Amino acid sequence: MPPPSLFPLDSLDFDNPEFDLDEIRKVNPQRHEMEQLTAILFVDPDKGGVVGYKNISETEFWTTGHMPGFPLMPGVIMCECAAQLAGFYAQTFDVLGGDYIGFGGMSDVKFRYPVFPGSRLVLMARLNMVRYGRKAEFAFQGFVEDRMVFGGTMIGVPIFRDQKLE
Repeated sequence: MPPPSLFPLDSLDFDNPEFDLDEIRKVNPQRHEMEQLTAILFVDPDKGGVVGYKNISETEFWTTGHMPGFPLMPGVIMCECAAQLAGFYAQTFDVLGGDYIGFGGMSDVKFRYPVFPGSRLVLMARLNMVRYGRKAEFAFQGFVEDRMVFGGTMIGVPIFRDQKLE
């Protein structure tokens, strides 16, 4: 049995998001095929939470190859959706510093149900822990309608434009 949702599903207002795609683009750097958010429904800085969604179209870059004739959203893309949501929160509230937020790791990820084109993937993230300048841990979940399709914990790390590999 899945855990309870981080935020109530029945109170979400899809007609009045707090941030649309243009506003998300002011915060998140991903573009083109890698943009994985449609809108942010609400942000709760007191509870460290954010809820958004991605409308999954028939023309996503992965639909022809994963799986041919039976397009199934890759789990790694679901995780990217959740990471972009948490990254939006982290950058909006300067949780970590840095120019970008990068993946630092994931744990306890469970995929519970497949996601198909034509679905709306509702995403939730809640900040669990912060070490400013080092890392932040978020719990995350994804839902299609009222069914939890995946969830877990991720770590975000600050990335600076002037970082260079030695």
